[in-house]
Amino acid sequence: MSAKGKHRRPKQHRIARRLAFAGTGGAALALPLIGATTAGAAVTQPAVAPATSTLSRPAVQPAVQPAVQPAAENAALPLTYSVVGGDTLSKIAADHSVSGGWQTLYADNRSAIGADPSVIRPGLTLRLGAAAKASAAKATAVTAAAVKPAAAYANNLDGWIRESLDIMARHGIPGSYNGIHRNVMRESSGNPLAINNWDSNAAAGIPSKGLLQVIDPTFRAYHVPGTAMDSYDPVANITAACNYAAARYGSIDNVNGAY
Repeated sequence: MSAKGKHRRPKQHRIARRLAFAGTGGAALALPLIGATTAGAAVTQPAVAPATSTLSRPAVQPAVQPAVQPAAENAALPLTYSVVGGDTLSKIAADHSVSGGWQTLYADNRSAIGADPSVIRPGLTLRLGAAAKASAAKATAVTAAAVKPAAAYANNLDGWIRESLDIMARHGIPGSYNGIHRNVMRESSGNPLAINNWDSNAAAGIPSKGLLQVIDPTFRAYHVPGTAMDSYDPVANITAACNYAAARYGSIDNVNGAY
């Protein structure tokens, strides 16, 4: 019994010494004695936690912040602003966060402000942001619509008459294609350089010229803005002659002889 007791005590003593050794600063040496599963968890836990934290943070932060801020700014921006005493374009642009500053604000409202951006009167309504852009887009569309037909006119009698009719419509001058064509063929046979050197006007030094045989004083008096200041120019000649005929006869359609 005593031999067995002596045998058990040294084993317990050696185990106790190992445990004591591990608890007194020998942790690094004791780790190999711990099970492999426990050691792996101890090593991988700190490596996984930062990796998950580091990857999730940038994915959320940049995606949410920029998407919300501009929407809030656009919602807060009014479409128009009514000028009050003491206002300047710089102050208005700064107060309402106008992109491009006072220069953009002035460019968007130049027709209302006038030539001097430093003079804005109280009560004047200025367009801001979306309203200014919408107005600019509308103006561009109108300009494009006005320019496109001009490019479609043929450089012949048909094209000259059609272009003249469009100009006449914008200025409220009456007349039809047939009325113009009929008088052109009688007066000049469609030759824009035709000139009358034999009648009383020619004798007076002011011969009739062009498609509708207009004398220079009449051409100048009834010239329509937007056309050439040349009585031989086909469109300018037709438009001025129709303007004169409207004033004297009601319309070029009512002219059936010398006029």
